[in-house]
Amino acid sequence: MKKLTLIAFLGLSSLAFSQEVKNLPAQQTELDAKKKAAEEKAKLPKPYNPKADAQADIKKLVAKAKKEGKQILIQAGGNWCIWCLRFNNFVQETPELKEIVDKKYLYYHLNYSPDNKNEKTFAQYINIKEQQFYPFFIVLDENGKKIHVQQSEVLEEGKGYSKEKVKKFLEEGKLL
Repeated sequence: MKKLTLIAFLGLSSLAFSQEVKNLPAQQTELDAKKKAAEEKAKLPKPYNPKADAQADIKKLVAKAKKEGKQILIQAGGNWCIWCLRFNNFVQETPELKEIVDKKYLYYHLNYSPDNKNEKTFAQYINIKEQQFYPFFIVLDENGKKIHVQQSEVLEEGKGYSKEKVKKFLEEGKLL
């Protein structure tokens, strides 16, 4: 009986070890992906200011939007969010998209982070407890009235964003 127990123990131990070894490549791949994302994030501009007074900033933007006849595009997120940084960089580095934003919108980055959740500001436009994905976009008319809230995942393509979908969203102010 002791021999049988020992054989069973050795068999189960080797099975468990082989499972651990099989999981190592997956764990390494995940670590490599996280490292690559951290390196990418470090290189991208950080447009969010956790210390900004978002309420005052948006109030100023509304006054400016009235004068200029523009809408306000609020990108909600934070410098912690790789997808937020990617979107900002994508728009800034794609001349066709930057031209649309500059012509049609006043572009604001509304910070959401542990340092400053901007709960009062968000509460004016959305139920923050229901919001789960960043970035998302709040489009305001020139009077500061909410026109649309756009989720970003429908704009994604691979590890970035679809130029066509983002262009359509920016031109129309919404994309469902």
